Amino acid sequence: MENKNEITIYDKIDKLSKKIGIENENGKTILEVELTDNPDIKSLSLKSGSWEAKEPWFVIDEKKKIHALVSLDTLTKMVENLKNLGQENFELKLEKTIWKHLPVDFGDVWVVAMDEIKNMAKASQNAQAVKLDIEKLVANIKKKHPSLFVDLKGLYDVTHHDILR
Repeated sequence: MENKNEITIYDKIDKLSKKIGIENENGKTILEVELTDNPDIKSLSLKSGSWEAKEPWFVIDEKKKIHALVSLDTLTKMVENLKNLGQENFELKLEKTIWKHLPVDFGDVWVVAMDEIKNMAKASQNAQAVKLDIEKLVANIKKKHPSLFVDLKGLYDVTHHDILR
């Protein structure tokens, strides 16, 4: 029964490894936590791979749960990449929302939006805690600065009025 459970765990590790680009057996380090007579001490044994292999290392704990072990440098890089990805995602959403409102000059609206966001962050005293509704932000900018956006209704009224003459 234990052997079947181990196969399942190793299959899970193989699938995860392939997802993150570690496909060969030599490039994958698998460790297992083993209990000792002292409840405060556990040992790690190398089940496959090498102590010199690339990260992440996979660790199977005493409850057969799989963990990934990475260095602090790798973890720091991952967190930075996630922050950058979040920033890029936010900027793309803001850009899409601005374009949806038909700006006369995209750059001008972008600058105003970024100033508004900075002011909101200063007012909250915690930039991380600012909950931002991008649609509402751009709509408010459009109300405050209507000259930054194309006025389709006004354009329609002028065109419609000219046609009727």
